[in-house]
Amino acid sequence: MKSSVHPFADAGDIPNNPALPLVLYRNALVEDGTDRASAFERLFASHGWGGTWRNGMYPFHHYHSTAHEVLGIASGSVTVQLGGEPGMAIELDTGDAVLIPAGVGHKRLKSSPDLIVVGAYPHGQRWDLIRADDVVDGAAVRARIRSVDIPTEDPISGSKGPLRTHWAAG
Repeated sequence: MKSSVHPFADAGDIPNNPALPLVLYRNALVEDGTDRASAFERLFASHGWGGTWRNGMYPFHHYHSTAHEVLGIASGSVTVQLGGEPGMAIELDTGDAVLIPAGVGHKRLKSSPDLIVVGAYPHGQRWDLIRADDVVDGAAVRARIRSVDIPTEDPISGSKGPLRTHWAAG
């Protein structure tokens, strides 16, 4: 597995996160079996991440102001716009994962027909969904984002993962 971090500046309608970078994991899950969705669910749960779901990804810019989110690509591929319009587009393939800090925008640009995404959140965090075009109190949203607790474990690598390295000072 290889990981990289990507900070995003405030994009106005997408606040992003002022302190925590997004973490991209390439080949986070190398599974010989065909049930990668269950494997991602077990992996996330083993590191204290729950509330899992299986689906695709929304085709509109949105973010969560009350929770961090991890997305694992169980099958297929997807091109995602991260950080709002001025951010970056990346392709995620089967086995890849992305740790999205509270406030960081994400949107599906295109995907393969067999796309299955598994999402999860740190235990105790409840996600909201705010679209880029929603009318919100920007100051209140940014305050909520800053107050979201840093999880104790990285959703992929546990206590020694990149979350602990790159989010420690968050």
